Amino acid sequence: MTKFKNQGSKDTRSGFGDGLTELGRKNKNVVALCADLIGSLKMNQFIKENPERFFQIGIAEANMMGIAAGLTIGGKIPFTGTFANFSTGRVYDQIRQSIAYSNKNVKICASHAGITLGEDGATHQILEDIGLMKMLPGMTVINTCDYNQTKAATLAISKIKGPVYLRFGRPVVPNFTPINQDFNIGKGILLKSGNDATIVSTGHLVWESLIAAEKLENEGISCEVINIHTIKPLDEKIILDSVKKTRCVVSAEEHNYYGGLGESISRTLTSFFPCSQEFVATKDTFGESGKPSDLMNKYSLNDTAIAKAVIKVIERKKNNV
Repeated sequence: MTKFKNQGSKDTRSGFGDGLTELGRKNKNVVALCADLIGSLKMNQFIKENPERFFQIGIAEANMMGIAAGLTIGGKIPFTGTFANFSTGRVYDQIRQSIAYSNKNVKICASHAGITLGEDGATHQILEDIGLMKMLPGMTVINTCDYNQTKAATLAISKIKGPVYLRFGRPVVPNFTPINQDFNIGKGILLKSGNDATIVSTGHLVWESLIAAEKLENEGISCEVINIHTIKPLDEKIILDSVKKTRCVVSAEEHNYYGGLGESISRTLTSFFPCSQEFVATKDTFGESGKPSDLMNKYSLNDTAIAKAVIKVIERKKNNV
């Protein structure tokens, strides 16, 4: 873990805001749209520097998606911004019909994902958005783990053609990936080598996975930790190379275990290398109101839950289960 020290805590949505501002200076075709949540999406500086390239749509998310699709026809690269729940569930028909079906170059940028939205509760939290978006043909799905990675991802998605779903969060979390990193869409990152079990994680659970691996190391259990920031297209090679060595895997995500990263891993294992898997995710439930840290603990989305899953999956491996 020496390579990934906490550089101080920052919110991932600020990584998006800073990345968008930098894009505004570099690429005059980049435009931004927001559904009445400028401050929450950290779009203020982009607007200050590029008022003619910003569109405040108001609380009309479906309209925002339609306008974004239309802007691409004129060569613009629209970045839409609102909460993850309103970026997906509320406007799924518009995304499917107006953006995905015709492969429009729209970047759907979604903050306040998962239960770490916190006190706003289940109606604003979403734990099924990754599943919704990865099922759309041609949709790239990215879920970043810290400020630095979110900023790098925001810059990177402007360079590819086609629709992208970029998911990030509200709370302040450890910032531990390299500054000014190269963000390779579709390529997982090996954070730690190990021999006993593979931990594949995404988003806020990446840092928790590193903590779990460090604790397990003190107990004599060696874990490989992989950061999957791109859920679609999935880097199957990095996962398979690891599980062929460890012969078991734990997937960890702030999402329902139906439809998320874990299911994508299961499909890969079934196709190429069947082995034991444990899921750290929400268990087919909605969230609730509460402090983000309390909710992560209640729903077992933390380093303790990951460590327990590793011990369990190693036992299953020993028993050929």
